[in-house]
Amino acid sequence: MVADMLKDPSPQQHELEMVTLEELVPSNHLLRQIEAALDFSFIRERVRHLYCADNGRPALDPVLLFKALFIGYLFGIRSERQLMREIQVNVAYRWFLGLRLTDKVPDASTISQNRRRRFSDSTIHQEIFDTIVEQAIAQGLVGGEVLYTDSTHLKANANKHRFERQEVETTARDYLDALDVAVEEDRAQHGKKP
Repeated sequence: MVADMLKDPSPQQHELEMVTLEELVPSNHLLRQIEAALDFSFIRERVRHLYCADNGRPALDPVLLFKALFIGYLFGIRSERQLMREIQVNVAYRWFLGLRLTDKVPDASTISQNRRRRFSDSTIHQEIFDTIVEQAIAQGLVGGEVLYTDSTHLKANANKHRFERQEVETTARDYLDALDVAVEEDRAQHGKKP
């Protein structure tokens, strides 16, 4: 029995075991809908002036960088370190970023340093975020109205047909500031300088 298990699989068994990311990501997954509707290629041109073509190691693809931050923002991942761990194991995230299962995920510090150094003295984050939102509105993915609810569980005599609508302003800057706080907390936990 063990000898049979150690034999090379038959061609038919080998073919059945081959699977692609394309097959693993459900056809109705939110990231598939976003990828089909939005064009992220504008990012390279928008940030070209912030890169040097002939100095140092090849840079991290800015589309991958901003799409990774977009995943973090969209799914509420408040730490770049956690974001990279999630990308490491989530096939839908890998698919969206164009990473194969065998591709190395960028280090969290690479994402953080690019975001904090290369783009810190500009409004590029907000410009890119705004362009993505504009595309999403044009494609009918978002309508601009959100209903926020409180998930605190209190025993109350409440009318389920009555609620209060509030306008809440959230910006890409708020998300990036939260990432900065997470970086500083992580550095403090590991005894590193701010």
